[in-house]
Amino acid sequence: MFRTLVTNRCIGRRMVGPAAVAVVALAALTACSSAPDPAVNGGQTVVDAAQTGDFLAELGLEGLDAKQAIDKLDHLPTEQRPSEFTAQVQPSQLVLTHQSGRTAWLPMPKDQYYLSAAPYVNQTHSCHFHSLTTCLGELYGEEVKVKASNAETGEVLVNKSVETFGNGFIGLWVPRGITVDLEFTYEGKTAKSTVSTAGDTNATCLTQLRLV
Repeated sequence: MFRTLVTNRCIGRRMVGPAAVAVVALAALTACSSAPDPAVNGGQTVVDAAQTGDFLAELGLEGLDAKQAIDKLDHLPTEQRPSEFTAQVQPSQLVLTHQSGRTAWLPMPKDQYYLSAAPYVNQTHSCHFHSLTTCLGELYGEEVKVKASNAETGEVLVNKSVETFGNGFIGLWVPRGITVDLEFTYEGKTAKSTVSTAGDTNATCLTQLRLV
């Protein structure tokens, strides 16, 4: 029997008072965007390169590159994910935005592309760029079989069973600049999709994956 996490777009934490207001404000900035918009939003201040190290330390990501930061945030239990900043995965950069409006970008690996997928049975939300701190999927802590293949060559890139993270997503690193066929299987149900990992505006967040 699958476990369901009630979601409201990308904000599924049940909070009240100032904490809830802060998370809603952050979601409006970077969480689960429904259209490509890699630009910094109005009111944000880009952290100077010389200050990036201190900024990362403040966020608890000291000394980490984009891939390492993504891995750390992916593996945090949902209740431990930060509410004072968002971490939005874009194809070429990880955008870290503090609730104060300060923003820093970490470059993504040049040869790898990150996809975050949330297969679902009953409910989902619209998403384009994945937010590691606020996006929530329906199934969490569940075993899902994942197969990813190069659509042009047929090469199998991933073929294994994984447990969804605490936010209901599965994180996949695949080659950049190709077309990928994806297949997710859960309790006899399957969801399929084909995505491109070329360019800087394609999706990193896959939520239209209904298991049937």
